[in-house]
Amino acid sequence: MPETTPETSSPGTGDTRSGSRAAAEPPGSAAAPDESPGAAEGHPLVDERVLQMLDGASSPRLALTPEMDEQRVIAADRRRNLEVRLEAYQEIIDSEVGDTTLARARNLERDVNLRQIFLKFEGGNPTGTQKDRIAFGQCHDAIRRGFDGITVATCGNFGAALALAAWLGGLRCVACIPEQYHTRRVAEMEGYGAEIVRVPRDYEGTVESSRELAQREGLYDANPGGANTALQLKKYGQIAFEIYDELRDAPFACAVPVSNGTTLAGIFKGFQSLDRRGKTSRVPRMVAGSSFRKNPIVQAFAKSLAHCADLPPESIRETVVNEPLINWRSSDGDEALAAIRTSNGWADDASDRELLACARMLREREGLHVLPASTAGLVALLNRHKREPLPGDRYVCVLTGRKS
Repeated sequence: MPETTPETSSPGTGDTRSGSRAAAEPPGSAAAPDESPGAAEGHPLVDERVLQMLDGASSPRLALTPEMDEQRVIAADRRRNLEVRLEAYQEIIDSEVGDTTLARARNLERDVNLRQIFLKFEGGNPTGTQKDRIAFGQCHDAIRRGFDGITVATCGNFGAALALAAWLGGLRCVACIPEQYHTRRVAEMEGYGAEIVRVPRDYEGTVESSRELAQREGLYDANPGGANTALQLKKYGQIAFEIYDELRDAPFACAVPVSNGTTLAGIFKGFQSLDRRGKTSRVPRMVAGSSFRKNPIVQAFAKSLAHCADLPPESIRETVVNEPLINWRSSDGDEALAAIRTSNGWADDASDRELLACARMLREREGLHVLPASTAGLVALLNRHKREPLPGDRYVCVLTGRKS
């Protein structure tokens, strides 16, 4: 799940993918003939209000209470006992990460004629996206395992989240960024002491470079996939627990934007855990939304494939609207695909035009400012309702980022 375009920062949407790759076409290139055109500067879809919506997530420097600042000093002090450091760091996590807003969208309900739609807004996390959940979790794991530093490939959001989490834990942070990408979040990373390494490769290649750096310098590898998957799924599972805390049961469906698929797969595992323990009466149908024909998970579902297959990299067309969603490889795509099918859910495409319209609707009808790409899951839910009216029940849509 890429996160930023040149000169544009945008919040992550559905997954562990932390940055963007060098696109086959630059952001703002002409859209494929069979899709709604993307929004790029100078495109008919874009006006000043749209450009404002596309000005992505950023966060002011985290303001800790005196008590939490004391815990930061303890957590970052490598001379202290490890258990004491971990306890202090966990207190910071409990205080600052998660417990994001779940609000009923009554005006939206009236507009679309579907009752009880709840919006889970992940933009309330410290750096403005769900990435904080896994960044803090991995830094906690790095401290526990005795690492002094941590690295990740990123083009924005995950890098900002990891830089903050590492600073709070006294860890060295190295953010590897594809050379051609520029994001306002680099200054944020540097403000928390992160080292920026420009890599002359696309996102996937930058992940490889970050992994090599981790092995060479003995750093914790925070990149998606591999050994990190279980931890990342567990951290995103907390979203399901928070939804249960508010609703006291699982909704009929839970809609999530997807790129790598990690967020959706983690939420599903969280609901499975609740169901196994008898906390809920059901597991919700998982609904995935992503950019039109540009996500392996949605394409695998549409084509009834057994597994997610890489898309041809040259077929990807980035725009400033769809960029946080698109990718030709989904690191945790099979886990997300299995979650969709096991739960009897569905996956659907969303055009740039639909994403922009949905973000505008949320702003005007619910007073909620989100990046258009963050609405892909909601678009997939509402499009299904248009084609085949959904039953009267409860629905949750996860919005994975914010416009600040």
